Amino acid sequence: MNHTVPAEDHRALRELLGELATEGVNDAHGEFDLLATEAQLAAMQAESAQAVAAVTDAAPQVAAAIDAIVPRLRAGGRLVYLGAGTAGRMGVLDASEIPPTFGTDPSLVVGVIAGGEIALRSAVEDAEDDAARGAADLEAIGLTPADAVVGISASGRTPYVVGALEHARALGALTVGLSCNAGSRIGEVADLAIETVVGPEIVAGSTRLKGGTAQKLVLNAISTIAMVRLGKVHGNLMVDVQATNAKLRARAERIVMLATGVDAAAASAALESVGGSVKAAILVTITGVSPDDALARLSTHDGVLRDALTEVRAVPMPVIRPEETDVR
Repeated sequence: MNHTVPAEDHRALRELLGELATEGVNDAHGEFDLLATEAQLAAMQAESAQAVAAVTDAAPQVAAAIDAIVPRLRAGGRLVYLGAGTAGRMGVLDASEIPPTFGTDPSLVVGVIAGGEIALRSAVEDAEDDAARGAADLEAIGLTPADAVVGISASGRTPYVVGALEHARALGALTVGLSCNAGSRIGEVADLAIETVVGPEIVAGSTRLKGGTAQKLVLNAISTIAMVRLGKVHGNLMVDVQATNAKLRARAERIVMLATGVDAAAASAALESVGGSVKAAILVTITGVSPDDALARLSTHDGVLRDALTEVRAVPMPVIRPEETDVR
């Protein structure tokens, strides 16, 4: 395949990149290569702090996206992350962490990366230039109007992401453009824009640095708070964790202990009685309902432990009068 780009297109692209903050040269670090290792590390840490500040500044935009995404998830839709290169990898990473952390079906949060699975480990740089491929990749996962798509691009102009968001919005899905530049193209084509303006990278143009950090922070916030809103966290305890290995089984026991105050043996027994469900084990331990009743009540309340606890506590316990007690 011939990927030769006409000289005039190169010129236009150079001019465009020159306008992007993420492509700028950081004048504060013009002699970065001459610094001692500790000084280089200190400079990088100072720059990374700017990513945190940029995400803080964008908090209203992130909150608006979460508030729009959660109702779709409640109604059976999916959260789809899509991007190219580092941005795509960030989306796939966050999506892959949701099932073991929150006990979700892997289809609930989906990561799509330009170039497919090979692009997770190897650079497929030209894949980001194909706008039609972005739309085709969403078609391939059966995108529906019920879904929410978060398109991720540090520059905010990646054709693959632009094409995907245009397709998703035309279909009726919720669309969010996550970029690191103000006034981004993906912010224009999406329903909602999140713009974490991190400024020039310490190594000019290397947006896997502050840009990547800001993207991961935003995705952490979106997925975690969405799962909290869906009842997969009780207080700040990971009550839908899937105990699929020794560490996670120990974590499940510890969560039951923290939530109820019982010892390890009692927590283990409660978990065993309900097939490993942390929520049901907590409900059984706190309220004394049977394991089957606990599981049924959780199902009735869409898995929200706090609602199930409130219901059980609202039911008055039978009063046993002394004359009704058989003392023979």
